[in-house]
Amino acid sequence: MAKIPTPHIEAKAGDFAKTVLMPGDPLRAKFIAETYLKEVRCVNQVRGMLAYTGTYKGKELSVMGSGMGMPSIGIYSYELFHFYDVDNIIRVGSAGAIQEDVNVMDVVIGMGASVVSDYPDQFGCPGHLAPLADYHLLSTAVESAKELGTDVKVGNILSEDAFYSERSKDCFQKMGVLAVEMESGALYLNAARAGKRALCILTISDHLYRSEELSSEQRQNGFGKMIEIALETAVRV
Repeated sequence: MAKIPTPHIEAKAGDFAKTVLMPGDPLRAKFIAETYLKEVRCVNQVRGMLAYTGTYKGKELSVMGSGMGMPSIGIYSYELFHFYDVDNIIRVGSAGAIQEDVNVMDVVIGMGASVVSDYPDQFGCPGHLAPLADYHLLSTAVESAKELGTDVKVGNILSEDAFYSERSKDCFQKMGVLAVEMESGALYLNAARAGKRALCILTISDHLYRSEELSSEQRQNGFGKMIEIALETAVRV
């Protein structure tokens, strides 16, 4: 374990649980902690990237914001995996639908994350790495969703650096990619390199081919089904 605290996280050794839920928005992390966890304590406030540790159904869990984009989640997930001895990170985020049969408020689980970014280049592999979710987390999440009575769509998602992108998504739609977001590719690659486990569970907040979108307040506080799946998964791993 490297020296901690890090430049980005002020937590001490042992402040994080083995499993961390990671929304992009730090205020969503605060909402999850205050709504679902017991015995909650704040373990990070550096740069406003709030992190909390508490218990859910008797098991210690943490929740921390990741910020937006692969560079941001790349930093935080790397430090959690390598410096704070975290074993599992479950991203709980929002995404834009690409497929016609994926609708606003649907829950999508990313089995793989196609990447439009130079982030994978740092690992020096020839060809193209395929960032994948951990199968144990994935299968546990699917089973948890069934028990909760929540329908989920499982498949490939797209992680892209640019939010305001002029690049067409038509190719990805034709290839069956379900939705686009900005973080999961880096998370999956960091987990693979560290020998740890990661999963991305998303709620659809808008549709790229239809004029449908949620408000910022709905994005912050309205993702209960996704959060419940993530929590039930976390207590089983």
